[in-house]
Amino acid sequence: MKLLMITAIEVFEKDIKFLLKKAAITHFSYSDVKGYRDLTQESVGDNWFASEMNESQSIIFYAFVPKEKADDLFNSVAEFNKQQRTLSKVHIVVLNIEKSN
Repeated sequence: MKLLMITAIEVFEKDIKFLLKKAAITHFSYSDVKGYRDLTQESVGDNWFASEMNESQSIIFYAFVPKEKADDLFNSVAEFNKQQRTLSKVHIVVLNIEKSN
């Protein structure tokens, strides 16, 4: 059993749901979250909006799945990210579960 965690900007919500369905992951949870990026180390020329604190509307998905489904989804997300022309990507982690009930 694996725990999947997926984070992305809110715009990718429908895409992530499609990828989950494609991987035959039918049970998952998700929630809106605020993404945060500290831009204090960037020069003013690189920081278009000249703000030190940048928050974005984001989402996080959780799912407990068998290893095979986790691998399939991980590969699908990697392929999805390759096709994106935006700087923002879908981030996925797969964690081992030692015990569950």
